Amino acid sequence: MLQSHTQYTKLRWIFTIVGLVLYVVDIWTDIRLVLKYFQEKQYVWTGLTLLFVLAGQLVNQVFSYVWYLDDMGDVLQNPEGKTTVSGMSKGRLIVLHLSGMGIYTRYYHLLKKGFKVLWTTTTNSSTLEERRDAHHNLFCLATDLSMLKLLEAFLESVPQFILQLYIMLGHNESSVMQYLSMTFSCINVAWALVDYRRCLRRSLPHIREMPSGLPTAIYFLYKLCTITSHILSYSLLLLLSTYSTIGLAVIWLLGTTWTHLLQTNFCSCKGLELLYRAVIGVILVFTFFNVKGQDTKVAMIVYYILHSLINITAPLLLVLLKPESYTANFLLTVSGVILGSSALGLVSLVLYYLFLHPRGKLREPDEVDGLDQETKAIRRMRNFLQP
Repeated sequence: MLQSHTQYTKLRWIFTIVGLVLYVVDIWTDIRLVLKYFQEKQYVWTGLTLLFVLAGQLVNQVFSYVWYLDDMGDVLQNPEGKTTVSGMSKGRLIVLHLSGMGIYTRYYHLLKKGFKVLWTTTTNSSTLEERRDAHHNLFCLATDLSMLKLLEAFLESVPQFILQLYIMLGHNESSVMQYLSMTFSCINVAWALVDYRRCLRRSLPHIREMPSGLPTAIYFLYKLCTITSHILSYSLLLLLSTYSTIGLAVIWLLGTTWTHLLQTNFCSCKGLELLYRAVIGVILVFTFFNVKGQDTKVAMIVYYILHSLINITAPLLLVLLKPESYTANFLLTVSGVILGSSALGLVSLVLYYLFLHPRGKLREPDEVDGLDQETKAIRRMRNFLQP
């Protein structure tokens, strides 16, 4: 019988469908906003909203396509040298990804293979090793999907949230569709963070799995609160002046430069690696991740000191420079939410890393069963962002 931490459960399969629905609804609300702004002749909002949607989709399609090619060329995953992966040729892969269907194709294959393994395959028809490999393969597919959704969350959902919040607060324009867009953007980010963390740790055999329950809740609270406080702070800075975007660009450049100095080796070609580092720079604008799977205690402390300074400075500048533009209740409420979320997030961070973080490894690699025997999919997961 498979152990619980190695088993891809029926509940997780169902949650995959829920994740797909949330993803589709998030994109749908953003497209509806694009149409709404266009009909109202708000062309700047139309362009920016559409830009964030296309940026997330474009990066997703590029990485999804390249990962399929990597799996096709992996001698461990494809020892027979087949010219297809998951039944798809290179030509079909190109067509699917050019039409923006890459991530939906991955959802289809994960749900199809998961249904076959979980509902149609009996325990008597396969050995324990075969079942373990099948479940591990499902986790690998789910992790690839969760990595793509994590990229999309920070390239589309988070910037979209800031834009709609800025429009509502700075231009007194609000609608049901804006509220829906922000709600589903928030849900999409939260879902992507938790799903990625759990999928990654279950797909890497040498990493210790963290139990569900309190550790997951504290980790989720840490990420959600620190990201929320930062989103609100950036929104206030934009309310002060649109030139604050220059400051955001500088923060992105610093994150990208730091990632470059770490010499990440996630991609198989230099050009794609540069794109990856630029995307990680965007993620670091909003939250901290271990970029290269190494000890980053000092870097994390520095990051969250700067994070706290921004969260304190943003409401303070708004009070000092534009007190006449907003009511006292608004200023107090927003300032309280920013400082409260930031404090709660940092407390959760300390609790998580002091008491709940799953340190250590389940096994050390040796000459036979070592990291050199990893498939490209496993190496890809190991070199991606570490939670």
